[in-house]
Amino acid sequence: MRNSTLFSNSLNPTRALLSIKPRFASAIFKGEKRFEFRKNIFSRPVDIVIVYATVPVRRVVGEFDVRSVIGEPLPSLWERTRRFAGIEEDFFFRYFEGREYGYAIEVGEVRTYERPFCPIEHLGIRPPQSFVYLESTPDTIPKLSEA
Repeated sequence: MRNSTLFSNSLNPTRALLSIKPRFASAIFKGEKRFEFRKNIFSRPVDIVIVYATVPVRRVVGEFDVRSVIGEPLPSLWERTRRFAGIEEDFFFRYFEGREYGYAIEVGEVRTYERPFCPIEHLGIRPPQSFVYLESTPDTIPKLSEA
């Protein structure tokens, strides 16, 4: 396990835009899902995840602080995260089918945006298949509201 912010050399938080299915994004912002699972993970530290809710929402809906990133073999990853996984065990293992190792991004503080927005219009980028780093703090992100 590692805390992403401990490895950051920058005073400015590093952000990544992640594509997440709407039902999982909603569960994250409601506090029902405290881990976001990934087959592949960031190659550099990320402090804040900006959440793009995929089809049918197709909007950036909020963000969360990265508390830690856990990378482990699947059985131990499930045991560590299952209480707040926000998914059932069979779904977890189907998602990681064919893999022995997986990653969980531990969700810290969550913030929703008052007005969800299109990433093309406000950030100048197309929604990523998985994630994309945002090199600078976007000035075009609408005002936050606490989740």
